[in-house]
Amino acid sequence: MDKKELEQIIIEKLKTCYDPEIPVDIYELGLIYDIRIDDENNVEIIMTLTTPMCPVAESLPADVEHKVRSIEILKDVKIKLTFDPPWDKSMMSEEAKLELGFL
Repeated sequence: MDKKELEQIIIEKLKTCYDPEIPVDIYELGLIYDIRIDDENNVEIIMTLTTPMCPVAESLPADVEHKVRSIEILKDVKIKLTFDPPWDKSMMSEEAKLELGFL
């Protein structure tokens, strides 16, 4: 499996993770900044939260890691949380904006 195919599988897993306060998955919300896959199928996901004071600041990254780890071909999964750049509504996909009534 090439890296593009693997990235799509990871994205599908990410789309099963939700911020409990917003009825849109974290990928469409724009909370995933980068997915890095090395040649040994180790994955590093750079993500953010809607705010540093988010009530799920501890549980959401752990949920993301748990779900992505369920992809059997992966050797290791690391989640890095960042607030640079800070998240804002412009990072949402058109689908998310439509779902939340921003379009």
